[in-house]
Formats: sequence, C-alpha cells, structure tokens
Amino acid sequence: MMTKVGHLPEETSSFVGRRAELARLHTALTTRRMTTLIGPGGVGKTRLALRAARAVADRYADGAWWGDLSPLSDDRLLLPTVSDAVGLADHTLRMPVEALCEWLGDKHLLLVLDSAEHLRGPCSHLLAEILTTSIGLSVLVTSRQPLGTRGEYVVEVPPLPVDGAPDALQLFADRLRAADPRAGLDAPGDEAAAAEICRRLEGIPLAIELAAAGIGRHSVAQLAHRIGTRFDAPGLTVGAPGAYGSSGAAGLPGGVGASPAPGTSRLDLLADETAWPRRHRTLRTAIGWSHELCTPLERLLWARLTPLRTDFDAEVAREVCAGGPLTPDEVDRALQGLVAQSVVQRDGDRYRMLDTLREYGRMWLTELGEARAAADRHARSFLGLARRAHEGWTGPEQVSWYHKVSDTHLDLCAALEHLLAHDVEGAQEMAGRVGFFWACCGHLSEARNYAQRALDAGPVEGPHRTRLHWVLGVAALLQSDFATAEKYGALCTATALYDQDDEGMLAATYLSGITQLMTGEPEAALEAARRVLRMTEGVPVDSGHRLRCRLVTVFALTALGRLDESEAAATALRRACERGGEFWTRTYADYQLALIALLQGRPEASAAHARAMLAGKHRLRDSFGIALGLDLLAAAIAAQGAGAQAARVYGTGHAYWRMVGHPQRGTPELGPVRERCELQARAAVGDEAYQRAFERGQSDNAEVGLAAALRTELQL
Repeated sequence: MMTKVGHLPEETSSFVGRRAELARLHTALTTRRMTTLIGPGGVGKTRLALRAARAVADRYADGAWWGDLSPLSDDRLLLPTVSDAVGLADHTLRMPVEALCEWLGDKHLLLVLDSAEHLRGPCSHLLAEILTTSIGLSVLVTSRQPLGTRGEYVVEVPPLPVDGAPDALQLFADRLRAADPRAGLDAPGDEAAAAEICRRLEGIPLAIELAAAGIGRHSVAQLAHRIGTRFDAPGLTVGAPGAYGSSGAAGLPGGVGASPAPGTSRLDLLADETAWPRRHRTLRTAIGWSHELCTPLERLLWARLTPLRTDFDAEVAREVCAGGPLTPDEVDRALQGLVAQSVVQRDGDRYRMLDTLREYGRMWLTELGEARAAADRHARSFLGLARRAHEGWTGPEQVSWYHKVSDTHLDLCAALEHLLAHDVEGAQEMAGRVGFFWACCGHLSEARNYAQRALDAGPVEGPHRTRLHWVLGVAALLQSDFATAEKYGALCTATALYDQDDEGMLAATYLSGITQLMTGEPEAALEAARRVLRMTEGVPVDSGHRLRCRLVTVFALTALGRLDESEAAATALRRACERGGEFWTRTYADYQLALIALLQGRPEASAAHARAMLAGKHRLRDSFGIALGLDLLAAAIAAQGAGAQAARVYGTGHAYWRMVGHPQRGTPELGPVRERCELQARAAVGDEAYQRAFERGQSDNAEVGLAAALRTELQL
C-alpha cells in the first residue's frame, strides 16, 4: 500500500529494474507536456509512474501531485478528484473546470493521474483544457490504452524481462522475503524453479507477486510445477468453468463461492477471452490460480470487498462484508488470509485492494448474484458512518470524524448514489448529515448537488428537511451566494418552527446570523441569536448547534465595537468548547480573540490567539479558515514592527485564498485591519523588501509557509 508523502504516495515495497523505462520516461517528462504510460493491468504502470515522478519532482517549482482515478466508477467526480489532487478546494460559484484552469494557470507542476483507462474520453477532454490554459503544467497518466489527447506521447510498459535478466527473479525473491523474512531461494533448484515461474508468468509483476504470496503453502519447486500444470492444461480458458478446481463450494451453503456450471453467465462476464492479448490472459490465469488458493470464505470476502472505493479498516470490512457464512470473526480471519495472499495490501490498520484484483472480485460478486446486496450493505455502512460522525461532531473525536468523512469521500458519494436510486429517505438523511462536513472540507459543489438531489427525490419532512435546507444554505454562504443563503436560512427557520425542532432553530439562526454578519447587519444577527438561545434553553450547552449560535453573538459584538463583551463571550465559548472537546467552533473563538486583541492594541496576544486558531484549522485541513487566520496573524506581526515577516505571512495567506478561489473574504471589519497591516509592514521595511517577502510567502509551498507562520519568534 502507498501512503502520501508530500504530494506523492510513499513507496512501501522494493522497486526492481525498469532502468530503460525510467530513462525513457525521464526524457519524456523533461521534453513533453503529456505522457501516457500504457500496458495491461498488473504490469507495473503505477509503480513506474511513481518512481519517475519522484525522480523529476524537484524540476517543478510547484512539485509533483498525484491523483488516483481507480475508485471513480464514472466521470461525475473526475473534476473534484483532480482538483483535490492539486490542492484546490474551490469556494466560488464558477464552473469547476474554470476554477481548476485558473488555479493551474501560473503553476509549474507535474500532475500524475493513475488508472485513467475507464475514463479515457472525459480525461482526454479535461487534460486538453488544462494543458491549453496552464503552460507550466506537465501531465503523466497511466492507462491500459492511450487517451487520444492532442500532443500525447505514449510510453508502453512491457513486463519485466525473464530471459537473461535478473529483474523478474529479483522481484520474486523480494516479495518472498517480504512475506517471510526467513524465506529465500537457497534450496537446491529453487532459483531455477523461480526463474521458470517468472517465465511462465511472462514477467508480469502482479502475477509474480501473487505467485510469491502462495509459497507459504508450497515449496518453490511445487509452485513451479502447479503453475506449469495450470498453464499447460489443454484448452484452458481463464475463468472457464472448472478452471479453479472443485473446491469453490466447500463449506458454503448453496454453493456460495463455487465455480458456476457450464453455460452460466460467467463466460458472458468474461466475454470472448480468446480475443484478449496473451499477457492479459496470463494475468487472468495467475489471478484465477491465486483465487483457487484462497479458502471459500476468503474468495467470498474478496468479492464482497469490491464495492469499497477507498482504503478501509477491519471495522468497515466487517460492516460491508459480514453476512451468511461470513461472520464478523470470519471476516477478520479471511481478511488476514487475503493479506497473506497479496490480494489485499495492508499498511498499519488500513487495507487496500489493487484495481485489477478488485475487477476480478467484482466479476465474482456479479456471478454470485450478490452485487445488489453488497451495494446495499455498503450504503448502509456509510449511512451508519454519517450518523456516527454527526453524533460525534461535538466531542473529543471531532477531528477524527472530520478526517474520516474527508478520507472516505468517494465511498460516501457512492453510497449516496445508491441510496438515491433505492432508498430515498436514507439518501435524504445521509446528505443532511454529511453536508456540513463536506462544506468544511471544501466539497461545496458536492454538498449542494447531493442536498438538492435528495430534496428533489421525494417528499421529506422533519429534521431531515431542515438539515438539507441548512446544508444548501451553508454551502451557498461559503460560496458568497448570500441571497441563496438568506433564502435557505428563512426556510430552515420556518420548517424548524413548524416541527418545533430546537436544534433546527439554532442551526437556522447560525446560518441567518452569519449571512447577516457578512452583509453588514450585526445588530440583527445579535438580536436573533440571543432570542433563539433563550428560546432553546433545553438544548444541551455542548450541542454543536448551540455553540455555533453563541459564536454568532461573539462575531456580532465584535462587529458592533463592544469589544469587552465580545472578549468575555469568546473566552466563555472557548472554555465550553474545550470542555466538550469541540474543535471547529473553538478555532473561530480563537479567531475572534485574535481580532479583539488586535483591535484593543494588544498585538502579542493577538498573534498567540491567531496561531492557536491556525494550529486548529491545520488539524481540520480547513484552507478557508487558515486563510482567515493568516491575515490576522500578519496584521498582529506587522503591529509589532516585523514588516518583512508580516509580509511573508500575508503572502502565504494570499496563497491560501487562491486555494479556495476567493479574494480575501470575511466580515466587513476585516477590511481596515488588512489595509493597516500592509501600511505598517511597508513602513517598517520599505516597499521593495515588503514586496520580496510577500512574493516569497505567495510562492512558498503552503505547508512550508504555514509552518513558518506558526513559529513564534519575532523577526524584527
């Protein structure tokens, strides 16, 4: 499995050979703008692309960025996925492709898109647009076929050589030792037998890795014999009835996991295999042989895991896959068996299945007649996650839930699509419960799209209706669509009053209050928030909606210049958040304390509060909040006379504002603060030094710039 390091995944297993391909790729990436690595599944395109991208990343001022397209079932989430891959969380009403083109317009970076074969047309169209408008952009794609994009340079990835070259044998030995450090090719004849295995498998890396994983049940010589027998079987058609032996149904009621009888739909699923490229058939045969080595329950789990789009943990595997003969305990045992067979990759407590193996499992899932049941279980599991995340929003696990919702975004979208088609009420509940998370994570378009589709799908009453209106309003507010935000604030208020829903009233007041604050009506926001807080005294003091409504009063008091009252209210609110473990509202209490201290002429205290806010927003991956906090921190530093340092922090803030697609935003009182910051910083160091520092902050890697801003020493 690969985990992210910087903008590229980390290699977690050895890389073997490929010197010629790397040299060719290096030339392509330094002379061409659009390169596509093509080859059959399992040939090693992803690993090669990653190694090549890492080797040239330093040549790009803005680095190399990675986007995995394999989890996407269609092109609906292609643009958001590519935007996420390059660090854009657009908060505007623009067309998403327009925002992406503008974001990339002045960047000098390498974008790597992995596994694009199932989205060739949409990918080709998107890349044509962004390559035209972004002259500093280079793209590396992996696909089983060329995309057909104008200017595309195609590099074919062959299998590892097996005659007269050690690469395939080295890969076999490496994977053998990875599974068992004591294993090796030391016994007489082992090396020759391993070489024969690699030859039979035609040097296809995935096939070799699967074979090496089967060594625990056989000696190398036995493995070579079994593979040779399998490949020499006359008339063998991979996936044909009988190709996986007779053990499929063992121990499973009703033949679950069994090889189908001749003439069933399995051959239809595989289509005309004789027309496949030979190496594709070889890989399918190797996967089929690996499938045969699995126990019946491991095979069933293999199939049932395929609806998962993203990395998962054991708990999710149990939720999505348990049922019938697969009890939760059996899921755990079968999962470890699949890891041992290299069908599933493990990194810590996270698991992942390669796309090629997922395809094979999906075929079996359909053949077993379980595709709909598996999709139902998947949707129920992620609806349950949405419920638990919603309940856990106010509490010590808030940040963990925030990350979990962000990291499982594609699974949540897939679950919502299924629910919209088969369980409208479930879709309405889910869209309402995850919408605020998505708005905070920067998925504003998806939040609005799914909330609107859920409303349009059928009648909805009670809290689900209020939540959907609220999600639409909050997303509109963050996109500066204040008229729409005001409309949905009024709708939320009306429905919550009708339903006598106190939490709904608090939510509606927060939405309407922030909208009023943004449009210069703090008095109205303060009056409404105080009235509703009195009306809903029965709601627990640590309720997320109650805390957010209290936040409106803090903002309003600051805007009205009642700074002593505002400071007291913000301090009390922060303490309440700390007691309950609430993080999101606490960061905005810190923000207000920073602003109040600055307006009171206490820049040192302001800087401390701003850094506390920024640390919290960084944990929440909230680019919009970080942008706001950096502006305040820059102003606090400028007020202390450190002009160059303030200019650099201010420049980093501008970089974050670009990430969310907005010019600087915030409540009206921030305008004079920003103007004074720039004037004080320029006066301290002069225009030329100010501009140099500002441009450095703008051009810094965002993480580097934020880390520099969080350092507390003053640089006068």
